[in-house]
Amino acid sequence: MDSPSHTVLVVDDDPSIRFLCRVNLELDGWAVREAGTLDEARGELLEGDVGVVLLDVHVGTQSGIDYLDELRRDHPDVSVAMLTGSVGTPTLEGTRPDGVLAKPFTLEQLAETVRRLAPRTAHSAG
Repeated sequence: MDSPSHTVLVVDDDPSIRFLCRVNLELDGWAVREAGTLDEARGELLEGDVGVVLLDVHVGTQSGIDYLDELRRDHPDVSVAMLTGSVGTPTLEGTRPDGVLAKPFTLEQLAETVRRLAPRTAHSAG
């Protein structure tokens, strides 16, 4: 049985990034949901049970950075790490994500970021 804090939502318009995250996080014991658009992400979050969101800076033509403000307002208990391919992450200035995962990232960086951001109860029992 998955607790809310045991579920990660990967929001990226690149199916290969979502697949990479899903497979590796599931191997690490996480429940993973995917969203290829911000509308899909909104729907997944309405269903609840999400502890961590991995959010791409650019989701298609939409801005993940703008969506971060909405996430903070509507889901204040969810931790958010931004996925970015921008060197030095200049596009993130002025935002307050809980973490940043620069592309390309290693599987260890992915797992460590999720472990760090998940609520304390998430992985301690597993």
